[in-house]
Amino acid sequence: MQECGLTWPKPALTAWPPDAHLALAVLLALPAWLALGLLVGGRMHAPVGWVAWASFALVQPLLEELVFRGILQGQALRLTSPSGQPRRLGPLTLANLLVTLGFVALHLRAQPLAWALAVVVPSLVLGHLRERMGSVWPAVLMHAIYNTGFGLTAWLAQR
Repeated sequence: MQECGLTWPKPALTAWPPDAHLALAVLLALPAWLALGLLVGGRMHAPVGWVAWASFALVQPLLEELVFRGILQGQALRLTSPSGQPRRLGPLTLANLLVTLGFVALHLRAQPLAWALAVVVPSLVLGHLRERMGSVWPAVLMHAIYNTGFGLTAWLAQR
């Protein structure tokens, strides 16, 4: 369970003040959504109907994070930490980088290259939060926030 990040995050998501990295991950999404809306808003697609919204904002973040940050990153951390410390390339762990490559590859199946590459930074942030807080749940929460903001940006850009 712990290896897959299925434990409560430390500090807790309800801690006050919130974890600085978690708060920064939310705050930096705001200018990214604004830039997306202004630069490519007309080419963005918002979910249509409540089932599509529920899938986009809740189901996909939960499933993707359990697989990518939970199972895959948990195993990658184990395999790339022979001395107990994860191997790093600068500030990022090798596990986070490898899982991000897989996450981009997943998005290539349904999106053009530029859109798939746009998930690199959010994926690295989600992986960092998973490692920093020792849990997959902050990544699930942030992924849900990111998808909801992206969907709302697309919806507003179409108005």
